[in-house]
Amino acid sequence: MNQNYLGNNNFPGTPLYAGNIPTPNQQTASNYASSLPLEQSYIENILRLNKGKKVRVHMTFPDSNEFRDREFVGIIEQSGRDHIILSEPSTGKWQLLLMIYVDFISFDEPINYSPEFIPSN
Repeated sequence: MNQNYLGNNNFPGTPLYAGNIPTPNQQTASNYASSLPLEQSYIENILRLNKGKKVRVHMTFPDSNEFRDREFVGIIEQSGRDHIILSEPSTGKWQLLLMIYVDFISFDEPINYSPEFIPSN
């Protein structure tokens, strides 16, 4: 038997201590997070503020030789943490794009931006 393993009472989820101050775990992290300033200027929130505008979404697909670097042009319909939905009125085509592949997004008009944006849903 491995006495070192059996004698160790540090189980997953047990807080580790540095002096008398516990290191936050999932249960205690929310107490610390509430004291930090809120950051709301995420890409999906900026895209929501610009819903209905025409954009060019520049994307790179590193594992594809055929579609390595692509540009998607369309109207912002929706956005979420991991996706953008564009529509192309001239073709009737809709596209669901994954944020993980986005390099940058360009607009042909001024961008609506508010660092204090808080989603209404």
